[in-house]
Amino acid sequence: MANLDPIHVQGLDHFFGAGDARKQAIFDINLTIKRGSLTILMGPSGSGKTTLLTLIGALRDVQTGHIRVLDRELNGADETALVQLRRRLGFIFQAHNLHESLTATQNVLMGLQVHGAGDAAKQRIAAHHMLDLLGLPDRRDYLPGSLSGGQKQRVAVARALVSNPEIILADEPTAALDKASGQTVVELLKALGQQRGATTIMVTHDPRILELADRIITLEDGRIVSDKTND
Repeated sequence: MANLDPIHVQGLDHFFGAGDARKQAIFDINLTIKRGSLTILMGPSGSGKTTLLTLIGALRDVQTGHIRVLDRELNGADETALVQLRRRLGFIFQAHNLHESLTATQNVLMGLQVHGAGDAAKQRIAAHHMLDLLGLPDRRDYLPGSLSGGQKQRVAVARALVSNPEIILADEPTAALDKASGQTVVELLKALGQQRGATTIMVTHDPRILELADRIITLEDGRIVSDKTND
């Protein structure tokens, strides 16, 4: 893993729609995210948080400006390059998007299988370890239909983290979790930054976890209006 800052955003604008319906959602965002840090994006609904997150994650095309992620320029990158980059990232969304016909362990294993075939026994050990860290040792073989909403979300978190991604992009990962489970997830993300240099950007409205962030960026109407570092 390179020691360079993994994320650079420069002069970023973004629009939705076309013609008279065209609307600007992101205005001249300039941002550098340090390796191993936990950055929180805050702001009211419609402020551009999720749009910015998905642009950094190469899930939307960069229209104007530049985003450089893990030394890869996203503006103008072809789909092959974008797919290769996404495999180095971990995504946690509000919707858990679990496969209902697969057990918790099998769902987590999917986070490893996108990287190709590997040692099946080692992959299963890694999946079980991640589920255990998230408080689900007795739910490994449960189907999603037998899990609570919070348990499903923790399985989705395990799936995103099991491959040791270099960057983790999380959209409201604690929204479906109680205080203790939410704290566990964020502390795990923090530990991955400290121990492995994983960089996390998290969209949240959850005031319970702000003290764990290294940096809090607030957006309003598509613009950064506050950028604070926690001491």
